[in-house]
Order: sequence, then structure tokens, then C-alpha cells
Amino acid sequence: MLPPSRVEHLVVGAGFAGLCAAIKLQEDGETDFLVLEKAGDVGGTWRDNTYPGAACDVPSQLYSFSFAPNPDWTSSFSAQPEIHAYLQRVAREAGVLDRFVFDTRLEDARWDDDARQWVCTTSRGVIRSRTLVVGAGALSEPRLPDIDGLADFRGDLFHSARWDHAADLAGKRVAVIGTGASAIQIVPELQRTVGHLDVYQRTAPWVIPRSDRRYSALERAALRKLPGLRRAYRTGIYWARESYVPAFTIERRIAWPARQLALANIRRGIADPALRERVTPSFALGCKRVLISNTYYPALAADNTELVTDGIARVTEDAIVTADGTARPVDAIVVATGFFTTELPIASRIAGRTGRTLAEVWEERGMSAYKGTTAPGFPNLFFRVGPNTGLGHSSMVFVIESQVAYLRAAVRAMREGRYAAVEPTEDATDRWNDRLQRRMGRTVWSTGGCSSWYLDRHGRNTTLWPRATFTMRAQLSSFDAAAYHRTPLPTPTREDVTA
Repeated sequence: MLPPSRVEHLVVGAGFAGLCAAIKLQEDGETDFLVLEKAGDVGGTWRDNTYPGAACDVPSQLYSFSFAPNPDWTSSFSAQPEIHAYLQRVAREAGVLDRFVFDTRLEDARWDDDARQWVCTTSRGVIRSRTLVVGAGALSEPRLPDIDGLADFRGDLFHSARWDHAADLAGKRVAVIGTGASAIQIVPELQRTVGHLDVYQRTAPWVIPRSDRRYSALERAALRKLPGLRRAYRTGIYWARESYVPAFTIERRIAWPARQLALANIRRGIADPALRERVTPSFALGCKRVLISNTYYPALAADNTELVTDGIARVTEDAIVTADGTARPVDAIVVATGFFTTELPIASRIAGRTGRTLAEVWEERGMSAYKGTTAPGFPNLFFRVGPNTGLGHSSMVFVIESQVAYLRAAVRAMREGRYAAVEPTEDATDRWNDRLQRRMGRTVWSTGGCSSWYLDRHGRNTTLWPRATFTMRAQLSSFDAAAYHRTPLPTPTREDVTA
């Protein structure tokens, strides 16, 4: 079945963001929408990342929709299959899947200023829409490292987000490049099964203990039958997470207890003083993403693991060569080097009112948006998880719900005000981002002494939100029409009325 050629709202991406937008648009009576998904199922990040040990580092009770609680989480931190199954169930029960088009990629989207609509070329035809809602998040396009000879490697080679389950790594010599959030989950799983494991570390991360626990059958039954208990769990976790914010955004010395916890985690997992020193970060806690694991350090200390901190010079057909000239033979390479978080690859496929793409605009000024959600020059374009909406401490689902609330308010305003198009003014956008970046200058992400994937090539943090999440929710709670150019719908003629 081909998708329709015209819809009111086109949503791109079927992860948490796209699914939330679909459900809430339907609740508002906006039934003329379509969700476009390049893969064959809902789930986004939690569909694609199937590597061993994949799990969330935000507690399950908070990392879920507020309007679709799940009393049946099996543990306080859920694994990937459970989160994916949750999203599949929510989509099915919400009754929105008939408006999802899978295995269909957005190739190009261009704003038609005369028709006041988006013209979207997909892999299955052209779709015109009044609004374009982009839910293709920052963790959707894997980034491969620029290493000489990587393409010549003859063994198994894949990114952590595109795990090759056909590759038999048992008893093999395996290398993991990277020590970020995915790598610290992968390393302990591989260490137990491979013959030898090399872990290539450029910068040591801060890793605090993972306080995970299984929910008992009695506890799950209570959560199922007592909605107030579910709300209490969620509220308690939310405010516990918000308590991290002052250490990141006001005074980093507040993080001293967490730093001691992380140092104790190293001492508990590693006995060798030399190895301890090599995994101890030299920057302030929080400057890079704080990771959680109880098993990463013991895996590094295992007899079949070597931590390599020399830079990689090149890759040969069967080995990785470091800058000191050492060649380490390897049968498989797992690349855990992250994503295009500060570019958003989809930006190169979206052209606005002047014909320039988002990527071209952001090349000059850096990735930015008004309230992380809309952009001048791109009428009726709404981001989910847009610039400066990422978090270093809490649940992105909270952010997604906040941005979807803003989308709903904007759509209602367009209906009630009879607007054909809304577009944030340059002035409002500049003032918003100037204030945001001034505040960012006081945060640990700017003063903590590290270089991270939060920063773009201009050195600006275009990824994170520098305040508490409840302030973001307040900013997005209503549509501030005064900050927008509003193009009215044409006044119906007598011929239109009598036609």
C-alpha cells in the first residue's frame, strides 16, 4: 500500500518521539497524520541497539511515557528488549499503527512557500504536508572513526548500534574502540566469552555504580493495582535525578560525593594501582556523560582484557597498530564511537523558505533552534529532541512529552488563528540562544576541563539543556505566538463558499 500524497501532519521517525507525537495528535482529533519510518518497526534507538548488555541508564519508572505507565518492568533499569517491547505494546494499544508507514525513508523535504506546505520526497513517492515533525533523534546515525586502513580490515567489523549477530566472537581476539555509554555495557559481556579483548580508550570516563535491582512479583502486583504507588515511584525518581542539576549547572564542587562514589567504584573493581590510574578521569565529573556500571572495571581487570590508551595509528588487514608501533592482532573490531549528535544528518535533507538546508544554515551559526523546537526560515517545522534539549542526568522521555505539548499548542493556535504557517522570528531565536549559551558558560560542560561529544566544532554546547527539566517544561507549556511570524490562511472567496 502506497502512502497518501497529502496529509496534514507528517511525522518522521517511530521511536519514543514519533510515537508520542502520533498518540497526542490523535487525542487532539488531528487524525490526518502519517508517521514515516525508515526501518520496519517502532522503537528507534531501542529497536536498533541490540548489542550485548544494551540497557537504559535512567530508571524504568521514569524512562517511559507518563500517560502509559508500565507496572511490569522487571527491574529498576530495563534492558533493550523490554523497552522495545514496551514501545510496541504502547503503539498497538493506542491504535495508531494504521498511520505508520514502515520501510520508507525521507529522502528530501522542501518548503513550498506559495502553497504553504512541505513537499517531501520519500523512497515510496512524494507526500505533501502542512507541518513536518522531525523525530529522528541525535542517536540515530552511527559515526565511524576516521582511522587509516579501517576499510581494509578483513575480519568482522561493525558499529555497536548495528551489531552483527551473525558474527561468532566466542574465543576470538576482539577489539572494542571507545569507552562511552555503549562500550561499558558491551565490554563486560564480551569479556566473558571472547578469547582476548582489547579495549581502546582515548579518555577515561567517570563511572558510578549501577544501583539496579529486580522487582519482586509482589512489588509488580502492587504497582499494577495501586496507581498512586506508580506515581510516587516516578515522582521520587524524577526529583532524585533533578538533584544532580546544581552540580552540573551551578557549582561543580557539589558533585564531590558522586566523585568519591566513582573513585570507590574504581577501587572496588580494580586491584592494580597502575590500571586504576589509567581509568581515573582527569576532568570534572559531569563534563562528559557520567556512566553507570558495576561490571565494567572488573572486566578491564580480567586476565583476558588489555586496556590500550595509546592512540590508534592505523588498522591493517588483521591488526590494530597504535602510535607507539605496537601491532595487536585481532579477529573482530567493535566500533563504539558514538553518533552524529551535533550535526543531525537529517538536516541536510530539509530545505526551508529560502531553499537553503538546515545543514547549510547550521554550518554558519552552529546547530540552534527556538526553544529547541522550531527554526527561523523553516515554517511549520517542529523538532523532537532538537538542539539543546539533551540531558546529562534524567529521562529524555520527559523532554519529548514537553516538546510534543508545544507542538499540540502550536497546532491548536494554527487552527484557531487560521494560520497557514508559523515561523519563529530571528530576533526571538537569537535572544533565546544567546541566553542559553550565556548560561551554558557557567556549567561543568564548559568549565570541567574536557572535550566531549556535547560540543560542536565551534566549541559550543549545542546538545544539552543547561537548567532543570521543569523549567524546560514550563517554557514549552504554551505556544507563544508573539515570537512567531504568522501567515494567515487565504480568505475564502464567495466562489469558495458556494462551491
